[in-house]
Formats: sequence, structure tokens, C-alpha cells
Amino acid sequence: MFSKPDLKAEHIKRVVVRSTNWVGDVVMTIPALRELRRVLPNAHLTLATRSWAVGLFDEADFIDDILIYDRGKSGVRAVMRQAGEWRRRRFDLAVLFQNAFEAALLAVAGRVPIRLGYATDGRRALLTHPVALPVWKSERHEVFYYLNIVAELERLLDGTSQALQREPVFDLNVSTTRKDRARELLSASGARDNRPLVALCPGSTNSRAKRWPAKFYAGLADRIMTETDADVALIGAADELDVSHEVAGLMRQQPLLLTGRTSLAEAVAVLSQADVLVTNDTGPAHIAAALNRPTLVIFGPTDPTTTRPYSSVAEVIRRPPDCAPCMLRDCPIDHRCMTAISPDEVFTRVSSLVQTVDCHRDTEAQRQL
Repeated sequence: MFSKPDLKAEHIKRVVVRSTNWVGDVVMTIPALRELRRVLPNAHLTLATRSWAVGLFDEADFIDDILIYDRGKSGVRAVMRQAGEWRRRRFDLAVLFQNAFEAALLAVAGRVPIRLGYATDGRRALLTHPVALPVWKSERHEVFYYLNIVAELERLLDGTSQALQREPVFDLNVSTTRKDRARELLSASGARDNRPLVALCPGSTNSRAKRWPAKFYAGLADRIMTETDADVALIGAADELDVSHEVAGLMRQQPLLLTGRTSLAEAVAVLSQADVLVTNDTGPAHIAAALNRPTLVIFGPTDPTTTRPYSSVAEVIRRPPDCAPCMLRDCPIDHRCMTAISPDEVFTRVSSLVQTVDCHRDTEAQRQL
């Protein structure tokens, strides 16, 4: 068992945060990162994360730098290389948002004297300050799961904590320059000036069961383009391109095909320009909501109680059968949780949101006359 060093804020100069591995989860740690900055305002905060996550934090004002950790297939060698970098940087505190044993092992191998994280995956003995899993974990949103770690740190430092009492702040920053580049990309892809933009994300990188049927997305997209005169952009990662091609092939209209054509930083900027996003339960749902863009998330096998986008502009569309949420990656029966949600139902919500956008644009145009 490792000794438990005393915690004093003035002695914590360099902090490393081991981030999570999926886009949505990383976005859900943003309020905790902001609270960590509040708790340790004078410390240098380094986020250890995957290379793709750099695009999320390009202009973040709540961390100081990013340390890329792409484990890949090299396994132990990658851990040792990363541990060497942690030793070189001489971190005082490791805050582990990732639950895996490897995260705690990395902090030990990196000689970080104070190691704080959940006592999961058999790693209690590797942590100087293990945090018990909260009894409410399956009942409250995942954002509070990460905030609870920072709350425990604050209690250890100050004897009390505000981290779980404050309203979570998610906002992502997108500079004017990045927004301008996103508009140029959209224009080059065929977007029309002064028309609403509806983004659709029909894929899901880690679960086929979370995908609303491609034919439903195609029918929705055609109705949006013919009945609201909005442009439709298909977005997603490169490994979701097959789904976007399937949707486009089933459509009568021609969408803007951006899937696989943007980095994550560019995708964030594109979403900042979208008037509405319709998506499965996947990373872009959390990004768009953090950008304060109206977001419609189609839920089927997963549970929105803990993983929906935590935002007033995000709306869950769900028709759960008795077997939902099953959390399976492939449906063993007829995918009834998704097929029960009709394109007509989703179009009604999209149309209402697009009309609201048009009204705002008309009002703004009148003000400028």
C-alpha cells in the first residue's frame, strides 16, 4: 500500500489529468476540468489524451497544454514511453478520469506522488487517494461522475466542496477564424448562402445498434431539403463513411457529404454553424450541445438518463420497448427501439426548429435595415 501524502494546494504546481477515450465522454469531462481550474487556479494543468481530442481543446481556456497518449498496438512500450514523459515533467498530482487499471499504473510508473481516481478495476492499491464509486452512479448524469472526483479533491484540500453544487459549464470555444474556415468548407461543398443548415450524423463508431436506419435518415433528409429549403450535411468520422454513402444513395436530393472529410477540430467548427443537428447517441451530439446548437438525439439501446447531452438545447427522441435499454452493440432481434421512431416524428421537430431559425434571421435582417 502506498503512503498517503498530505494535500496542500500551494504545493501542487503541476497537474496531469488522464482523460477518457471516447468523444462523448471527453466532452462530459469539460465541467470537471473547469472546476479543477477553479480549485487549483495557480497550477499548470496538462491533459493527457488521445491525439484526436486536440481538436476539441484547440482554444480551451481551462487547461494549459495537452500531452498526447496514443497507446495503439504497442501496449506496454507505449505505457513506458508515456510514463517517462510524466517523470520528465515531474507532475505533483494525477487526476484520473479514466477508470482503467492502466491509468493508475501509468501514474505510478510516472512517479506522480499524489494519485486521485475511482477505486475501480482493481487499482485501489495504486492510488494514494482512492475515491469510492458514488451510490448514485446509475441514477445521475455522467457529468456528475467526473465532477465528483474534483469534488473529492476539493474536500481533501479545503474540507468542503462546491463542485457538485454548481451548474455544470460545457461551452466550447470556436474562434471567428475557425468559423470562417468552416463556412468556406461548407460553401465549397455546395452549401447555399443564407440558408439553414441541418447536420445529420447517421453513424456510430462503437455500436451498430445505436444507428437509426439509413433509409429513415434518407427520408428525413429529403423532406428537410424539399419542405424547409434547408441544406443537409452528412457528418461523421472516416469509419462511418459507409453509412453516409448508404444514406446519400437512398436519397432523391443531393446532400453535402462531409463524413470523413474533416478533422475533429474542423467538425467542431462546422457544427458551430449548424442550425440543427440530428444524430444517434454518439460524440457529435455532445459537441453540438456544448456549442449551444439545437440537437435532436435518437436513443435506442442506450440509457439517456446518464449519457444524454447535458444541455437545454438538446432533446432526446426515444420510443423504448420493454427490452430497452439493453446496451448491446448489435440487436439480436428486430431493432424495434429504433424502427419505432418514424422519420415523420423527427421531421416535425426539425421543421419547428428550422422555422425558429428563419424567424430569428428575419428579425435580425429587419434590425439591420
